[in-house]
Amino acid sequence: MSHRWKRAGRSGRAVASLLAAGLLLTACTGPAAEPKTTAPAAAPTPSGPLKVSVITHGTAGDAFWNVVKNGAEQAGKDLGVQVEYTSDGDPGAQAKLIDNAVAQQTGGLVVSMANPEALRPSIEAAVRAGIPVITINSGEDKSAAYGALTHVGQNESIAGQEAGKKFKDLGKHKLLCVIHEAGNVGQAQRCDGAKTGFAGTVQTLQVDISNPTDAESRIRGAVQTDSSIDAVLTLNSQVAARAVSAVKSVNSKAQVATFDLNSDLVAAIKAGDVLFAVDQQQYEQGYLPVQFLKLYRDNANVVGGGKPVLTGPDLVDKSTVDKVGQYVQRGTR
Repeated sequence: MSHRWKRAGRSGRAVASLLAAGLLLTACTGPAAEPKTTAPAAAPTPSGPLKVSVITHGTAGDAFWNVVKNGAEQAGKDLGVQVEYTSDGDPGAQAKLIDNAVAQQTGGLVVSMANPEALRPSIEAAVRAGIPVITINSGEDKSAAYGALTHVGQNESIAGQEAGKKFKDLGKHKLLCVIHEAGNVGQAQRCDGAKTGFAGTVQTLQVDISNPTDAESRIRGAVQTDSSIDAVLTLNSQVAARAVSAVKSVNSKAQVATFDLNSDLVAAIKAGDVLFAVDQQQYEQGYLPVQFLKLYRDNANVVGGGKPVLTGPDLVDKSTVDKVGQYVQRGTR
């Protein structure tokens, strides 16, 4: 039986209201970025419609990235910006998409960096060509060094710490953190952050998201072999579904929580199968960069003050799931 849980993002209206209230997330800061090695592109002189290329590492049909795409495209409609979204999970292929956008003289770049080193030459070339870049989702610690204006996303270490702390507050003692994508720096940061917040015993388990049956088998083996594991943290909703199934199949006492939120997770939280979800509100990761690039071109505004603009984490549990679930059902959260 397939366990694919679709994700949803936050509405443009919610973002717009935050902006109107002057409560932009620029006050949120993460760890200081390393010194810049490439200076950001100078603000261009406004001339005609702005074209923004959004290039991510999402794979085709990935529900999470569809929400990011929706956010970017809605911002384009709201602001009169031409938005072109492309993606490729292979770092080399993603770098070529960036190179193509630069060759076509795009007016701005929005790039996710799951593998920063593979993308560095292409991003720095864009900056040298005078194209402003904003990074999203992954690669926060390399963003400023590569010359990006700012980074928009969830600080993975902070999010991991909050998840670990939540488990600690719930009285858990041994945590299994499941990594499903080898080489993704953000996932390693989530688990490292969980170790800090949990302040107890934490072990990691590597699985392959492209083989969900094997992922479930590995999780089942881990909790069956070590009965002291009483908490499982997965890093996306698909793996969470497999973890719930694995735990139930061996009557383990372990309880599951996960990153990301969707309608199936709302139901699972209500049913008690999942303790909580760490929502990074990825709609904002699509919407906000388009708006920031528009402001940069038209008014030379730079958002963030040298720090990342945080879109999460927001922990959703039984106490908040009914309210948040309304927005998930309508596809805006």
